[in-house]
Amino acid sequence: MAFDIDMIKKVYSQMVDRVDAAREVVGKPLTLSEKILYNHLWDGKATKAFTRGQDYVDFAPDRIALQDATAQMALLQFMQAGKSKVAVPTTTHCDHLIQAKDGASSDLKNANDVSSEVFNFLESVSNKYGLGFWKPGAGIIHQVVLENYAFPGGMMIGTDSHTVNAGGLGMVAIGVGGADAVDVMAGMAWELKFPKLIGVKLTGKLSGWTAPKDVILKVAGIVSAKGGTGAIVEYFGEGATSMSCTGKGTICNMGAEIGATTSTFGYDDSMERYLRATDRADVADEANKIRPYLTADAEVYANPEQYFDQVIEINLSELTPLLNGPFTPDLSTKVGKDMNAIATKNDWPIQVEWGLIGSCTNSSYEDLSRASSIAQQALDKGIKMKAELGINPGSEKVRYTADRDGIIGIFEKLDAKIFTNACGPCIGQWARYSDPKNAPKNSIVHSFNRNFAKRADGNPNTHAFVASPEITAAIAIAGRLDFNPMTDSLITEKGEEVMFDEPTGWELPPKGFEVKDNGYLAPEADGSGVVVKVNETSERLQLLTPFTPIGSKIEGAKLLIKAYGKCTTDHISMAGPWLRFRGHLDNIANNTLIGAVNAFGKKTNFVKNQLTGEFGGVPDTARAYKAAGVHTIVVGDHNYGEGSSREHAAMQPRHLGVTAVIVKSYARIHETNLKKQGMLGLTFANESDYDLILEDDTFNFVDMADFAPGKQLTLEVVHADGTKDTIMLNHTYNQPQIDWYNEGSALNLIKKENA
Repeated sequence: MAFDIDMIKKVYSQMVDRVDAAREVVGKPLTLSEKILYNHLWDGKATKAFTRGQDYVDFAPDRIALQDATAQMALLQFMQAGKSKVAVPTTTHCDHLIQAKDGASSDLKNANDVSSEVFNFLESVSNKYGLGFWKPGAGIIHQVVLENYAFPGGMMIGTDSHTVNAGGLGMVAIGVGGADAVDVMAGMAWELKFPKLIGVKLTGKLSGWTAPKDVILKVAGIVSAKGGTGAIVEYFGEGATSMSCTGKGTICNMGAEIGATTSTFGYDDSMERYLRATDRADVADEANKIRPYLTADAEVYANPEQYFDQVIEINLSELTPLLNGPFTPDLSTKVGKDMNAIATKNDWPIQVEWGLIGSCTNSSYEDLSRASSIAQQALDKGIKMKAELGINPGSEKVRYTADRDGIIGIFEKLDAKIFTNACGPCIGQWARYSDPKNAPKNSIVHSFNRNFAKRADGNPNTHAFVASPEITAAIAIAGRLDFNPMTDSLITEKGEEVMFDEPTGWELPPKGFEVKDNGYLAPEADGSGVVVKVNETSERLQLLTPFTPIGSKIEGAKLLIKAYGKCTTDHISMAGPWLRFRGHLDNIANNTLIGAVNAFGKKTNFVKNQLTGEFGGVPDTARAYKAAGVHTIVVGDHNYGEGSSREHAAMQPRHLGVTAVIVKSYARIHETNLKKQGMLGLTFANESDYDLILEDDTFNFVDMADFAPGKQLTLEVVHADGTKDTIMLNHTYNQPQIDWYNEGSALNLIKKENA
């Protein structure tokens, strides 16, 4: 039986009336995305049609999911909100703080030893405030959510950018910062700019070596890493309905890599099969009652150009396996000869040292079974592994079932390393090198979602390429980046020339799923007696002190750093070894912007302190300015804050005295996170004004007293030689967001309203 079935029934019971009302107000047929959005309006039935990409709208999400790295700060904030229990179903998942090194058993034991303080804190806070708790080793948050909580037509938010994975079960599931989650946990509305809509029509059918992963790799290559910003991507067509539910999840998961608000598919037979296979027949029965409301109106898919802002069409029958990378998930190349030519031209290492299968993106039973069919062929044909292979199962349910069915054993016979049911290398929790910064140039292939520099192993020289699990397995066995399993042969240990057959696998386990201990702990019905303790001397956890309002007088501010080129949340607040400080704001602030490239000198973590004339690290320089009572400014390029939803990337600069971040354009989640923390997230009205900013500049905000929705702000830039430039800045703040700024943060406003 499903978790929270009464909540799901309530969502479905109101959906028909609300969608019918919305269709009448909008005056045309509705996409699935619109149906879900209008069914979750905070104020109930729609009374007006919202303008995509323009209107801010209050929503009422059905549930929240937190992962351990971001849950710490979110729950530390919720503890200040003055509430005794979360207002909507919420779960905490321990999957980020488990480092991959020796294998599942020893790695999990080590994590429980090293991070016991954090796990105990999260368990106790969850118990006190009514959150479900998934223990370390239970699985990766998004796979666990898909197996247990996702449901067609629902809306959820999560403190991880890959929350969007739940779109594989027909949800509108959106990654947010912890402050957004705290709003909803405290019983308040969640605000989102009404998204634009991108329709992706899938014709034909996947076959052979081509997998659902190749669909999103193709889409990323078409629209780029920021092309989906502010939009929901809705997939439809015969190709969509022919894919498995977990395959749909893979596609939705990597929608985060094109900046999409989320991605989703209409409810179909594959989703029903998955629900029933994961002990949620009750959800499937309820969904079937309103089935037409859990997909778009027929007219929409018949004439998509009339209802979507952009339409992309992909013929799955013509799609071929792809490799995306290195260093960006939208650089798409066909396997084989194309990769050889491009790799040779760019001096990418052809030899592959590791293949990694798993992560929240590709760790389902189907993924492991198809990859294992390639591994079994290597055993049967006598092909020796040329690279190392690592496996991260998505959940204990998947691992236990795959082990029962012999799938894990196949990988073990190839000497693959079976890591814990956790994120591991995907988010930098991989003890591959003792000295990552000075590690050699190399290539790896993985079925993960992100491949930014230093992302997996901390080595800036690791060229990471994203592929499907089956292609990852084949390339790892071959040991060559340019290997094409459809055309290329390998030499066996006996000297014979052989080729791989096409991969095979199971959509769902033929004997059903099975698990002995899924790792779930339910909270106390009444948590009032639970005591949450945080040691004042802890280096891992720190109770929060409310931010002080910045105010309307910002004069004499100094440039902290002018970031050059790509500046993701990994550059602003690195993961990897820094994950240990995610619950301690002051300690983790020591990694603030240390990965960003300074436009002056093109070095990382090396900026000028205008007060002393000396150069030093970004955090140290920021602390020096803060101690002197001097505001600081960060300047950035396009799509600033791309990547993870981590709010630390906003909280850390705020903690260190950064007043404003001024860029050419933002990734959606990061811009919201800046607003939530009571600081200024602004964009150049004229992008070329980025070039006017010099290393010794001082900034004066001329008209902050008139800060208002839709009104530009004026910035006076004073150069070291006394000359000045006046530039105009745009913003997207509405009045409630300006109220956050005036109060010092959104949380400050929540506390004030609760009081």
